[in-house]
Amino acid sequence: MSMSARPFVDEPLSEPAPVDRDAFRNAMSRLGAAVNIITTDGPAGKAGFAASAVCSVTDTPPTLLVCLNRSSSVFTTFTANRTLCVNTLASHHEPLSALFGGKTPVDERFAAATWQKGETGAPILADAIVSFDCSVSESVDIGTHQVLFCRVLGLRDTESDIPLIYYRRGYHRIVRDAG
Repeated sequence: MSMSARPFVDEPLSEPAPVDRDAFRNAMSRLGAAVNIITTDGPAGKAGFAASAVCSVTDTPPTLLVCLNRSSSVFTTFTANRTLCVNTLASHHEPLSALFGGKTPVDERFAAATWQKGETGAPILADAIVSFDCSVSESVDIGTHQVLFCRVLGLRDTESDIPLIYYRRGYHRIVRDAG
């Protein structure tokens, strides 16, 4: 049986109905994601925030995508420094994530854990599951956020194997089966 090619039509048949903001947010709460602390340090100062909006873009060159709310108190620090580290959290980091996700002053956030300096100058969480030391190569404004495309310049991996996951507006742990 042969298949004939169908022409691509670039015009929608009809205008789609807008998706309700609350319905979208509720649906997204069901998209489980790793919890990360994103850090920076440089001429504009030190800052950090908790985020699950992080993903791989490509491995050539190694690049991550990080979403940053433009109304965030750390926004100007990150955009001025143009470097960051994505620190993926282990299950025991839940209290640290809460500190970096709230209104806690910067010095108190960083005092709650052990940090090392990455090659970009960004703080690396000493016991993170994995840390990606990056420079921001591009950024794009979309709605309320700026999407940062981050070139990975260094990696640090630990033996920790129980990640902290955010799902349905709460923290969860994933444990490997023994079998």
